[in-house]
Amino acid sequence: MMRKTIFTAVRRVVIKVGSGVISDDQGLDLAMIESVAHGIGELRRRGYEVVLVSSGAVAAGKGALGIVGRPQTIPLKQAAAAIGQSRLMRSYKEALRPAGITAAQILLTRDDLANRRRYLNARNTLMTLLEHKVLPVINENDTVVVDEIRFGDNDNLSALVTNLVEANLLVILSDVDGLYDRDPRHDSRAQLVPVVEKITEEIEAMAGDTVNSLGTGGMATKLKAAKKAALFGVATVVVNGRLPNVLPRLFDGEELGTYFLPAIDRMAAKKHWIAFTKKPRGKLFVDDGAKRALMEMGRSLLPSGINGVEGGFDRGDAVRLCDQSGVEFAKGVINYSLSELLRIMGKKTSEIEKILGYKYGDEIVHRDNLVLKK
Repeated sequence: MMRKTIFTAVRRVVIKVGSGVISDDQGLDLAMIESVAHGIGELRRRGYEVVLVSSGAVAAGKGALGIVGRPQTIPLKQAAAAIGQSRLMRSYKEALRPAGITAAQILLTRDDLANRRRYLNARNTLMTLLEHKVLPVINENDTVVVDEIRFGDNDNLSALVTNLVEANLLVILSDVDGLYDRDPRHDSRAQLVPVVEKITEEIEAMAGDTVNSLGTGGMATKLKAAKKAALFGVATVVVNGRLPNVLPRLFDGEELGTYFLPAIDRMAAKKHWIAFTKKPRGKLFVDDGAKRALMEMGRSLLPSGINGVEGGFDRGDAVRLCDQSGVEFAKGVINYSLSELLRIMGKKTSEIEKILGYKYGDEIVHRDNLVLKK
């Protein structure tokens, strides 16, 4: 595979930098931040648009609180992030100055992307920054985030940002060389996997669950990110970010890291948002006829096919669609609230307006807002 040929089709790239690349137990590694900034500057000179997703705020701030290792409580982590985020941005701004690049800080929570209006607002802001040659530096807003609105890790965030800005490539700079066929720390026979055509259960088993003392992700989270990006039709490269001049070398076509190919059957941007960004609020249980109509005939979900609900939701929320055994087979955006649905489920579409006094449409979940589980 000629990577250099593949990279010629790339115009916009999301680069994710892990804590293990730009920090150590003492705090930020300024030399590595300068190395990343130099690489970004080189890509910009070559005409690429770059969006940076960077971890490191907690690592940058924990020393001021006397914390050694990973903060053990959420309040400590949030306090460290509050101190460290400004230090992280200052370090990037200083490192980018020689290349004449202006950086802009973007802090996000999952709610910012789960709400369609806020999602589009974030997209518009990022597109405007790129139009004006400004480098967006994105991180999760750790100072206010709680479990309910967490992305989970910045690998996941970088995949969602790839969809948000419609990038052509996701590069994850890690503290490992890429995906190995077995754990290289325990087996000297371990071989780097240069290309992954599809992320299967066998590939996922190779990843393990290794997490270092600085970050929240391991190779397993990187595979999940690559899988999400692949469904959007975007390739992912996981590569050792501590290699000298890693970004220019990668884009020169050097065989570095592991290259994850995009899926052939690309998912539309909106359906990708429904599948991976919008958090489900409840469940709908449908009969066999409705499931068959959704999965085999490409139909929308009508009230007559629903015979059970679970959880609370409002109109516009995402819900899980389950069969009679409780097995989830799809996810979609619902057109009616829980209180409304309880009155019309099992009824014919012609009865909706008579029962409610109004109707938003015949469909409970329209097929355009529905994603079948792979």
